[in-house]
Amino acid sequence: MDESYNNKLSLVKGAKDIAREAKRHAAKKVSQVVNRAADEYSSQRNYSQFQNDDDDDDDGRYVTPNDEDGEEYASDATEGHDDEDEIYEGEYQGVPAHTDGKSRDGQVSLGQPVSDSLRERKELEQERQEEVEELAQQYELIMQECGHGRFQWQLFFVLGMALMSDGVEVFVVGFVLPSAETDMCVPNSGAGWLGSIVYLGMMVGAFFWGGLSDKVGRKQCLLISMSVNGFFSFLSSFVQGYSMFLFCRMLSGFGIGAAVPIVFPYFAEFLSREKRGEHLSWLCMFWMIGGIYASAMAWLIIPHYGWSFSMGSAYQFHSWRVFVVVCALPCMCAVVALTFMAESPRFYLEMGKHDEAWMVLKQVHDTNMRARGEPEKVFTVNRIKLPKHLDELVEMQSGSANPVAKVLSRIRTELQGIWLTFMRCFQYPVKDNTIKLAVVWFTLSFGYYGLSVWFPDVIHHLQSDEYASRVKIHNNERLEDFTFNFTLENQIHTNGVFINDRFISMKMKSVTFIDSTFLNCYFDDVTTVGSLFKNCTFVEAFFYNTDIDDSKLVGSKVINSSFHHNKTGCQMTFDDDYSAYWVYFVNFLGTLAVLPGNIVSALLMDKIGRLSMLGGSMVLSGISCFFLWFGTSESMMIFMLCLYNGLSISAWNSLDVVTAELYPTDRRCTGFGFCNAMCKLAAVLGNLIFGSLVGITKAIPILLASAVLVGGGLVGLRLPDTRGNVLM
Repeated sequence: MDESYNNKLSLVKGAKDIAREAKRHAAKKVSQVVNRAADEYSSQRNYSQFQNDDDDDDDGRYVTPNDEDGEEYASDATEGHDDEDEIYEGEYQGVPAHTDGKSRDGQVSLGQPVSDSLRERKELEQERQEEVEELAQQYELIMQECGHGRFQWQLFFVLGMALMSDGVEVFVVGFVLPSAETDMCVPNSGAGWLGSIVYLGMMVGAFFWGGLSDKVGRKQCLLISMSVNGFFSFLSSFVQGYSMFLFCRMLSGFGIGAAVPIVFPYFAEFLSREKRGEHLSWLCMFWMIGGIYASAMAWLIIPHYGWSFSMGSAYQFHSWRVFVVVCALPCMCAVVALTFMAESPRFYLEMGKHDEAWMVLKQVHDTNMRARGEPEKVFTVNRIKLPKHLDELVEMQSGSANPVAKVLSRIRTELQGIWLTFMRCFQYPVKDNTIKLAVVWFTLSFGYYGLSVWFPDVIHHLQSDEYASRVKIHNNERLEDFTFNFTLENQIHTNGVFINDRFISMKMKSVTFIDSTFLNCYFDDVTTVGSLFKNCTFVEAFFYNTDIDDSKLVGSKVINSSFHHNKTGCQMTFDDDYSAYWVYFVNFLGTLAVLPGNIVSALLMDKIGRLSMLGGSMVLSGISCFFLWFGTSESMMIFMLCLYNGLSISAWNSLDVVTAELYPTDRRCTGFGFCNAMCKLAAVLGNLIFGSLVGITKAIPILLASAVLVGGGLVGLRLPDTRGNVLM
């Protein structure tokens, strides 16, 4: 009897093994079923294959927690219907069941646990990959049913404001740098730190926020990061010390570093395949708009020195601080608008949150249908299959742990999660793509930002040479009882003698007195900019409310003279400052020159392909650098700047699209954040290297920029084409 019973058990066990093996082989044919789904979808909205392929397993199905036979569970909305009854089209059919995860040794499993723990991990990963591919195909069909309409355009403008803030942040650095360093009396040893510290903050922020958004969500991370940027940007306009100003701008850059790595994946996950390339390219235009906005505001605000106020000599609020406040407005608008946007449904599905994803997709569908005048059209998706989640174990603090220890443990856990996700970017099958993308991002950024700082400096160098050529030199002059109440500019006075002269309510700009003598002279309300007294002698001179101090008196002697109520701090003046207007105008033209490139890339992105546009744009940009040999005047250099910006913008747009499409959902923002961090690192190196070569030689910057751009373009051509891909 026992032997017969054992034989029956062996027979049952063998039958189960055969069924499991058959199921494994059937899973390999899922891709063929998915391909048939696309053909059927063109004639009718039919998701039945996704609902029936998995009848033998309960993952991603609507089952009751206690239903061992795997019968479908009807929600309250369908209560009273028999199994054979026709289900109302588009009606929500309940919630997916979740298998209870078992905790062990103070650890908790995250995600949907795998039921059969005896299967090898490679088999589980292969099965999950097949389910992810099936989900990608189904998600593409769902986005086609939802259509492209009002919802995507609303999200387009909201995310555009966030991307515009990133463009503003980059331009603010260059526009504010001279004024801030002058206003805060920054010595030459500390000059230039502002530009580098902001880019370093953006580099760390891109990596951190990109990785975190793959864990907690695109919307939430973008909302927090933009709030950080807006707060510290606004705060930086009021601080007085240069070190505190650097700290605020660094944290501001840390916040805005999230914009590019999150905005493009976020928007891409709401777009169908045929719309993705074009509309991501249109989104890139907001970065250009940010540059135009910053240039226009700088031209309108910074040169107007009268737009300022002071509270004694301790607190100064000059016009450049007003400009910083105005530049924080796009970020604040983006924060407010983001609160009304929905989280990415693709992210919800990746996290196993089916209900939340279904509700967002239904919102997208209904919003677009109402805008089309078809409110009666029903969302026909009943169920979306979720891929299995492999066990992930994380340590949890006990309930009696110190609250501070809990917070530190949570931070450590999140950082470990970000690092693990980042390391997965260097695993098959995305390892090679990550390395190639990093090279392309680095080379394009190195050439672009390096030349972007080199062009204005070269123009400024040409202006300085022309300005110096027009200097007026006065030798052996002698003036007695004369009153100076006008501006002296671009002059050199050598071996002069000034007796009983009065310098009242006047300004000296780029004026140098060498080996001159001042006898019984009176200085009242005198402001000097770039002016010096070298080896001069002051006898019985009287100084009242001037900024003439030891830093201006180089090797000079002061005999029986007195100083009263000297001006403190560094004095700024932009009255009739032609160079200030010129710098903003040049940047405005350079930014506006990318408009044709933006339009062309948006219209041709899906026609000629991402890689052709990426490689072609970088190679042409590198070739255009050789025309810099002929840049011997300001007008020629401005033309070269506009040509270079117009050719390179297509490479930026296509690179953004390719990066968003190459990575799977679970590491899309992490990979994008790493690439963007490499971009900011290249910007820092480009600023340092190209900036040190201004006025020395043209050959090295031209050859270096050409080499890196052409080399990066050739690497970009080796990337896989993503034009026909669905988002994995």
